[in-house]
Amino acid sequence: MSLHNSDRKSLLDVARHAIEYGLQTGGRTKLDLKPGDFSATLQQLRASFVTLEIERALRGCIGSLEAHRPLVCDVAFNAHSAAFSDPRFFPLSEQEFPKLDIHISVLSPAEAMQFDSENDLITQLQPGVDGLILQDGFNRGTFLPSVWESLPDAEQFFAHLKRKAGLPQDYWSDTLQVFRYTTEYFGDGDVD
Repeated sequence: MSLHNSDRKSLLDVARHAIEYGLQTGGRTKLDLKPGDFSATLQQLRASFVTLEIERALRGCIGSLEAHRPLVCDVAFNAHSAAFSDPRFFPLSEQEFPKLDIHISVLSPAEAMQFDSENDLITQLQPGVDGLILQDGFNRGTFLPSVWESLPDAEQFFAHLKRKAGLPQDYWSDTLQVFRYTTEYFGDGDVD
């Protein structure tokens, strides 16, 4: 389901406002939204990721893999978390806020992939389209479809995903599960 431009704009505004609110409260308090104040589309349970960049460099990325709250609330929560709780970065500063580019990925429901070998799995991948969730036991990782831009080779993409999940690059197991999803991806420069 594709979002209307007005819904995209609302989500970007909510993400920016959630981060601004976090700056005002020292990053401790998350923005409290009333889903009923937004369109029916934004009230639907959907999963999202919010990616923050400054001058095209990653500044934070946090998201949900499963839909468990209204999309508008998920975006607000993930925007705040990307700004203040991404363990790879220090909390966002007020000086960085004006330079921030916000990108939102709205995820489709994930579907389990069927494969009988790593080679079989790799031949099924759609570079630039598929986001993947890899899971084996307590190890889990995901790459959004946008990661294909920096890892365009399917074998490399999958090897790096295994490392992200805490597994060796050459790891393979019969208990390995892989799920595929797509995203609707947009950012500050994509709406009027």
